[in-house]
Amino acid sequence: MRSHALQLVARAVRASAPRPHPQRHLHQWQVAALRASTGFFSTEAAAGASAAATAGAAQGGSKSAAAAAASSGAAQAASKPAAVASGSDGGGGGSGRDGKSQQGDSGKSVRGGPVSWLSFLLLLVTGGGIIVYYDKEKKRHIEELKNSTNSVKPAQSVGTAAIGGPFTLLNHDGKTVTEKDFLGKWTLLYFGFTHCPDICPDELQKMAAAINKIKEKAKLEIVPVFISVDPERDTVEQVHDYVKEFHQDLIGLTGTSDEVRKVARAYRVYYMKTEEEGSDYLVDHSIVMYLMNPKMEFVKFFGKNYDEDTLAEGIIKEVREHKR
Repeated sequence: MRSHALQLVARAVRASAPRPHPQRHLHQWQVAALRASTGFFSTEAAAGASAAATAGAAQGGSKSAAAAAASSGAAQAASKPAAVASGSDGGGGGSGRDGKSQQGDSGKSVRGGPVSWLSFLLLLVTGGGIIVYYDKEKKRHIEELKNSTNSVKPAQSVGTAAIGGPFTLLNHDGKTVTEKDFLGKWTLLYFGFTHCPDICPDELQKMAAAINKIKEKAKLEIVPVFISVDPERDTVEQVHDYVKEFHQDLIGLTGTSDEVRKVARAYRVYYMKTEEEGSDYLVDHSIVMYLMNPKMEFVKFFGKNYDEDTLAEGIIKEVREHKR
């Protein structure tokens, strides 16, 4: 009797619920219906439904009465879980919505848009570091270039610099001379002009003093030579009077504009007119002395940073090393 009532309950549940997928065997849908009924109803509801079905069958004695009773019990049992679900939805709906709202708000506070504050801060730090690094490298590179340009370096120990070459000029006595007239002698060359207010006189005095010290200390004969880079004003007579003011052995050379340009190019000497006002002007030029060996080959140059003592010692050292 009880099994018959359970079958009626299962049929009522299947009629009200979505139709399940067809099963292969006849008894499997019955088992599924029973499992579904126990899943939807509590144990108390199932017992009530079973009792109602039994009572209905006893009173009416017909299948239709039992089915009606079973359906009524099932409806009453089903109303309890629905009420519980509705209560849980009603009571917890607000908290659920609040939870979702809090999650949304917290998400917004973390992300804050396409770029978060943390990533923006990292971007600023990285960009600032790159700018500081490249600025430091730029300053270091500029400083290296400045030092290499301003510093006077000694001659290279390997190879020979491309300084020197043939030239034809007039000496302070008006005699034509070439580089061949200086072969067999150590020569110290300086380029300047007779109207120079301060640099050229200082350098020529230093040259004269160094030549005398070299002769006293090492018994060496060094030929001092002054080559003008102002051919327009430095005539033979002007150069003659000028060189005799510094040393009796100082040789002065001058020439035409083309001749002076040629010798200056051969010795890598820079010169240019500046502050021209009529016939009064200055000449900006390199401030370097060139030491040439007896073959008129370049040995070493000495800049303005050498005084007469270091100049004399440097020339003596180069001559002695050349003789070894």
